Amino acid sequence: MSWTIIFDNWNVGVVGDGFMARDITFENKAGPVTRQAVAFRSDSDLSIVENCEFLGNQDTLYAHSLRQYYKSCRIEGNVDFIFGNSAAVFQDSVILVRPRQQKPEKGENNAVTAHGRTDPAQTTGFVFQNCLINGTEDYMALYYSKPKVHKNFLGRPWKEYSRTVFIHCTLEALVTSDGWMPWTGDFALPTLYYGEFENSGPGANVSGRVPWSSQILKEHVQVYSVQSFIQGNDWIPTSSS
Repeated sequence: MSWTIIFDNWNVGVVGDGFMARDITFENKAGPVTRQAVAFRSDSDLSIVENCEFLGNQDTLYAHSLRQYYKSCRIEGNVDFIFGNSAAVFQDSVILVRPRQQKPEKGENNAVTAHGRTDPAQTTGFVFQNCLINGTEDYMALYYSKPKVHKNFLGRPWKEYSRTVFIHCTLEALVTSDGWMPWTGDFALPTLYYGEFENSGPGANVSGRVPWSSQILKEHVQVYSVQSFIQGNDWIPTSSS
């Protein structure tokens, strides 16, 4: 297998099957004028990323396409900071909201994810298993100073058939009771799939969730396993999975 690293309007971009990375920090320090701050973009099928950091602000990690596996990573950002249209599984990772770069004390709406599935026949989606959703120390200080103006959501639909699920994750207090936010108006709300299963923590109370999100049935959870969702048993080494 071969892969190529590309530097463009993101810090690092990967094209080609079988990319592997371990113990690396990918960071984009772009300021607010640039809006996006993509630290890493992947178009690598069968890619494995383990024990890496992804640091940025808006759009930190662009999991653009194909099958991707992230294990024990740390991902920081604020606006839609995990986005793309890949079939990606994130396991045992720490996902942290950062303060906005301009006037962070004023408050904001942050979405952790913005998945971009464009067709219901696509097998793409984001699966989070055993992950922690929280804020950085600086962000949590802001959040607790005025919780009503700092709102954080698990995701919003970038494209019409957006799909994202959180399974056995720890959702800390910064996750709003709504759980999920619209993109604009009712765009994609009838066609997306946003699901949760047996999450824990103060942000995991589903009683106030938006009606267009779902609670995954126990008999359907297996659909989102590494093997079923990305056929990982065929290409992820047992030391990683």
